[in-house]
Amino acid sequence: MDTTGAGALVKALEDVGCEVIFGMPGGAILPAYDPLLDSVKIRHVLVRHEQGAGHAAQGYAQATGRVGVCMATSGPGATNLVTPLADAYMDSVPVVAVTGQVARSVIGTDAFQEADIRSITLPITKHSFQVTDPADIPAVIAEAFALAASGRPGPVLVDLPKDVQAAPVTYTPAPPADRRRPAVSPVQVRKAAQLIATARRPVFYVGGGVIRSGAARALFQLATRTGIPVVTTLMARGAFPDSHPQHLGMPGMHGTVPAVAALQRSDLLIALGTRFDDRVTGSLPHFAPDAAVVHADIDPAEISKNRRADVPIVGDCRDVIAALNAVVTATADLTSWWEYLNGLRTSFPLGYDWPADGALAPQHVIERLSTIAGPEAIYTSGVGQHQMWAAQYVKYERPASFINSGGLGTMGFAVPAAMGAQVGAPDRVVWAIDGDGCFQMTNQELTTCAIEGIPIKVAIINNGNLGMVRQWQNLFYGGRYSHTRLNTHNRLPDFVKLADAMGCAGLRCSDRSEVDAVITEAMAVRDRPVVVDFVVGQDAQVWPMVAAGTGNDEIMAARGIRPLFDEEDE
Repeated sequence: MDTTGAGALVKALEDVGCEVIFGMPGGAILPAYDPLLDSVKIRHVLVRHEQGAGHAAQGYAQATGRVGVCMATSGPGATNLVTPLADAYMDSVPVVAVTGQVARSVIGTDAFQEADIRSITLPITKHSFQVTDPADIPAVIAEAFALAASGRPGPVLVDLPKDVQAAPVTYTPAPPADRRRPAVSPVQVRKAAQLIATARRPVFYVGGGVIRSGAARALFQLATRTGIPVVTTLMARGAFPDSHPQHLGMPGMHGTVPAVAALQRSDLLIALGTRFDDRVTGSLPHFAPDAAVVHADIDPAEISKNRRADVPIVGDCRDVIAALNAVVTATADLTSWWEYLNGLRTSFPLGYDWPADGALAPQHVIERLSTIAGPEAIYTSGVGQHQMWAAQYVKYERPASFINSGGLGTMGFAVPAAMGAQVGAPDRVVWAIDGDGCFQMTNQELTTCAIEGIPIKVAIINNGNLGMVRQWQNLFYGGRYSHTRLNTHNRLPDFVKLADAMGCAGLRCSDRSEVDAVITEAMAVRDRPVVVDFVVGQDAQVWPMVAAGTGNDEIMAARGIRPLFDEEDE
């Protein structure tokens, strides 16, 4: 088949199963957009900003389990993808970014819209390719998709000089790239089983790798057979059902007291697909001081990186958990362990107070949203207080139902990620839970959604502030609120009018009695995006909390700052 490099690119993308590209054309990628117009297999979603394309590819990937694809031109188009690529790298999301580049003859001359995007992205991608021969395009695309999806998933960049795209070439399909999962050591699995059999205070410490590997069903089988408590990190919400009595909630800086206590007081951590992130461990020297560690991860670089593993197991979580299911036959009596944890559940339930001035409580909004939209919905979030409330008060019953920016903490993530998730899962309801600060960073993608028929729903938790920063200023800077106030008394911008201008349905709610009716009204709109402006009090704070740099034993209670775990808690 005689074509051009650009034609080879489109054909190669079709051959690897690409169904959707989120992108924006520009000079250096323009040759690729011409044959893309003729493709009947690939849908192109024209975004309003390249950052939106990258986050949409992430949302698509996480909702579907497939590789998300974004496309941009050279220079600023490519550099606008840096944040989504870094985000995908931190959270192990399979994304392939295709960027245009200036012609080979002027690379290195500071040509118009030239940027060395390959070098820029090397630290935040699994690999960055620059194709200099059009005949290599099919093999590079096949390799990029295989690399993004295999092992520890992550982003891959393919940079294409403009003249390479325009050059004539005979298209030769590339054979599928072979990426085998590493074999799990049966010796290490047996060692782990021995520790599980004798531990008196074991905990399954579950990370996002369980979701990425499709291991949630196997985890449920292992956990229910053993009766061991389960905690799920921010990136693993939904990996184990919230409704199950063995689930203690989310651990970490804003985790539940039982989940934090379970890690701190455990004698065995069975860490699955997690990297001992500082937001979970707090001060590492004080984290789970009496616990032996079984650490299973597909990425050997993560094992013993932050906490030494007594039993390291390199492997895909799906394979590791299947192997454990085959050999774990006994556990110790966990009665006293459960008595302690259930006592904490009773003493320190997750809860909140209503604002004294009668303002709407943001936690109530999210709690009701969870009840009305239900566990079949997909929820995305930005970053900040609303993200933590979404992690705490939405009830997650299935994997890949909560999509958020965990490692990088990217404001503006929610709306474009919801767009990508809705494209990938058109039959499911998708709610973006956003803050008014995050929303103002990427809300232009609502126009994309309206034009493209992508009916996401957005719940803005509008407290008029950069809420999480304000919380820290309140706790650690003596209430000196330096430059965190977003709104004046005029409540600018008017999000309802903005929604209407973008072709969306705009609603507003500021009264507790109206919350259910407004959410129900939003759920009934199916032909266009919906934006609901929930006007809430500005002083609500996220509790519990472990202050940065402190040990998890110093968890703060909602009614004061004090250690919760004393010797008599043992």
